[in-house]
Amino acid sequence: MQKKLTLLFLLFASVAYAQKKPIDHSVYDNWESVGIKQASNDGSWSAFSINKQEGDGSLYFQQNLSTQKITVPRGTGTGGFGGGSSLFSADSKFAAFTIKPLYKDVRQAKIKKKKPDEMTKDTLGIANLTTLAVTKIPRVKSYKFPENGAAILAYLLEKPLDTSKKAKPTATPASKNDSDLFFADEDAGVSASKEGTDLVVKNLNAGTERIFKFVTDFAFSKDGKQLVFASSGSAKDKAAPKGVFLLNNTTGVLKTLVKTKGNFKSFVFDEESEHLAFLGEIGPDKQEIKDYNLYYNSPTLDTAQILVDADMTGMPDKFGVSGEGRVTFSKDGEKLFFGIAPIKLPKDTTIVDFENAKLDVWGYKDDYLQPMQLKNADRESKRSYLTAIDIYSTDPKIVPLTDAKLPEATMINEGNAAYVLASTDFGNRIASQWTGGTVRDYYLVDVKTGARKKIIEGLDGNASASPNGNYIIYYNDKDMTWNTYQVATGKKTVLNTGMSVKFYNEENDVPALPNSYGIAGWSEDDKEVYLYDKFDIWEFTPDGKSAPKNFTNGFGRSNNLTFRVARTNPDARFFTKKDVLWLNTFNNETKQNGFYRKAANSSKAPELVIMAPFSYSNLVKAKNADVYIFDKGNYTNSPDVYVSKDGLKTAAKLSNTNPQQDLYNWGTAELVKWTTPKGYKSEGILYKPENFDPNKKYPMIVYFYEKLSDGLYSYQAPAPTPSRLNIPYFVSNGYLVFAPDISYETGYPGKSAEEFINSGVESLKKNAWVDGTKIGIQGQSWGGYQVAHLITRTNMYAAAWAGAPVVNMTSAYGGIRWESGMNRQFQYEKTQSRIGATLWEKPELYIENSPLFSFPKVNTPVVVMANDADGAVPWYQGIEMFTGLKRLGKPVWLLNYNNEAHNLVQRQNRKDIQIREQQFFDYYLKGAKAPVWMVGGIPATEKGKTWGFELTDEKP
Repeated sequence: MQKKLTLLFLLFASVAYAQKKPIDHSVYDNWESVGIKQASNDGSWSAFSINKQEGDGSLYFQQNLSTQKITVPRGTGTGGFGGGSSLFSADSKFAAFTIKPLYKDVRQAKIKKKKPDEMTKDTLGIANLTTLAVTKIPRVKSYKFPENGAAILAYLLEKPLDTSKKAKPTATPASKNDSDLFFADEDAGVSASKEGTDLVVKNLNAGTERIFKFVTDFAFSKDGKQLVFASSGSAKDKAAPKGVFLLNNTTGVLKTLVKTKGNFKSFVFDEESEHLAFLGEIGPDKQEIKDYNLYYNSPTLDTAQILVDADMTGMPDKFGVSGEGRVTFSKDGEKLFFGIAPIKLPKDTTIVDFENAKLDVWGYKDDYLQPMQLKNADRESKRSYLTAIDIYSTDPKIVPLTDAKLPEATMINEGNAAYVLASTDFGNRIASQWTGGTVRDYYLVDVKTGARKKIIEGLDGNASASPNGNYIIYYNDKDMTWNTYQVATGKKTVLNTGMSVKFYNEENDVPALPNSYGIAGWSEDDKEVYLYDKFDIWEFTPDGKSAPKNFTNGFGRSNNLTFRVARTNPDARFFTKKDVLWLNTFNNETKQNGFYRKAANSSKAPELVIMAPFSYSNLVKAKNADVYIFDKGNYTNSPDVYVSKDGLKTAAKLSNTNPQQDLYNWGTAELVKWTTPKGYKSEGILYKPENFDPNKKYPMIVYFYEKLSDGLYSYQAPAPTPSRLNIPYFVSNGYLVFAPDISYETGYPGKSAEEFINSGVESLKKNAWVDGTKIGIQGQSWGGYQVAHLITRTNMYAAAWAGAPVVNMTSAYGGIRWESGMNRQFQYEKTQSRIGATLWEKPELYIENSPLFSFPKVNTPVVVMANDADGAVPWYQGIEMFTGLKRLGKPVWLLNYNNEAHNLVQRQNRKDIQIREQQFFDYYLKGAKAPVWMVGGIPATEKGKTWGFELTDEKP
């Protein structure tokens, strides 16, 4: 009887699987993913969005203590310029969110090439979480809640839609962009394109609102009691308000801080929400060079005062206040930090464009190569230098803390410290061409005098300050040590001296110094610092007077678990003794994920909360309640949102993403292990179809990069990918997919790929259900290089797909990564390409690891993707591969997606490559018909008219 039941079950299961469809290319757009997740401050409500790959998503609000919910079609989180950081009001009674236009309407507008002002705009949604009513306000471009205090919402409207017929311009457009056309009123001096719009300030509890005209920017104080905004005035109404205004949200009193037209921005209140600072300039609109000042206001001032201008004592010659710098109060409110910059020269209007040469001059003494300078030119033109002023000084002056030779600085103890930590790589930058990075010198800079004290020289690593600023901690790559510098005494201490435990990457396999595992955090009052090893968290006293303690009791290493602190409170600067730390936990053996807990003042080992064959997102905690929101999923389960009110002992499922997945033949993911010919232990992931039958033979595609097995429990949505293999698609359509891990030997990246990939494939071929004659390989970038190398060394693969491969290391070595402007030498000497020497020191290794020189050995059909706007790998590498194999009469195709990047960005191109990749592998691994593009190509005369997807009986 039991056998009959088993047979019936298997028969039923096989029928059920047979009824499931394979995934096709039409499913992508509607596939869902979890977007934002937030909790109200009191933990009573959860909010989350579910997005579609292309189309209209939804925003959901779920009351955690009942079944009450609100669904907002096309809702997203915060949106628009200046959008607030929270969906919820501080009192947890309301929520504000963006409602996007219908996708189909946006698509039609793009088809009709409407101007930006004519496009359908966002709508503001306001939810009353008591009544569940939703109010919609159209054409809103930004909105904000204050961080604390009452439920007051401020939102800025878009310009009213002009439905009248446009007259012909009577003035020269101020911009070459059609969307910037406006009529200038020379007398009023305000251009319509720069005019502000209506700002609505709504007290949601009281149901009252106020409207302010022509507002360009606004900000709340932290407690929400004050709102500052700037008004531009109007070109048509000279009496319209212009300047800066301060609204008291408690009394309703409106105070004028600046009563003149200008450009005012970067509003910031102090911690007590009483003092205000901002940047402003009042020059003519057409003035090219803007002269910014730093303004300041306090409760004792009737109007805002210019605190700093270009003539301020301490201002370097030919410098002024930067309009690009960030303005910040120190936590105690005694100092203001802002940026200064050299005053720019206006353009020389006497230069005639067509009479002067255009060229770049590359000099061997330049700190950076010219392409890198050009790439960063805009950023550098906006660079500002951190400067401080003591607000209450009887002798006010500014103190520049950085300059061109010491450009970087961070405040210590939220600006309360007497110093900032500054650093520079000045004088060491040229070497980045072949090292990929630079060593830095670190200084303490006195915020009152600007005096500099060098504390660390030539550091190959990183340094940061303790929360209270008593110590500077730094990791030194050269000797793999953690060190502290005591600010008060200047004493330096090596923390991990004499320890056998490694605090650097134990699995580093590139020819560069290994990085540290990082800092877990600090305790209160800078008493302890917590550092990671591969598995555990260690507690050190920064003065080195006490022996190090294993904070997690060695539980991680003994159980092959990796612990990392989960930041559930983003505002916390340190751990207190009362804290219970959440630990993200990864099982290195099983690849499972989960959470442990560890009390900061406990000597016990971490306590297991949950460990499961899933991947978990970061925990999102309610600010004032022990309520957590997270999502989890694995390869077979689409990630869904959960909420827990009991420390993850139980969790309620809030979403149900991708129910349509049940209609399709999905798949499974399993961990496989093998031993390489040299005796190395390796592992990888094997993906099988849901309807896998061990009595059948399956074609297999091998996809690789470096190490992928840690993602065993990651969900992979069927999607038009930028370049990697669309694993769910191929698995659903009857392929096995194998993703092996690879470890590398310096100088021999190609042989390392052979060692691990080929041996993993040979191990799997021992199974009768693997068709060893129908195996393909696919890789992108570094994976593409390995594909190109493998087909010069073996004929075991029936088809190959190489995206953005490097095939000639000798020609690629001196090239440029155009997306950054960096030279490529560092890649070969120090990082991924792993040669570990210059081209002149070991040319034989560059040749050995360059597939180009072995192309006559290739017998595997291969498609190459090489895009002409690739900013990482020179696309001529793909050309070298194609032209070489073409001359040798090898079956090779080149796909060049015009103006596309290293990884495809445009969705239409991503969709295109999925079809071509499927057709290519189907032909060689399944015996399907060939598409026209493989047989006869697509002539240039047919470009944009036909795509060659049609199948034919002809052979390539």
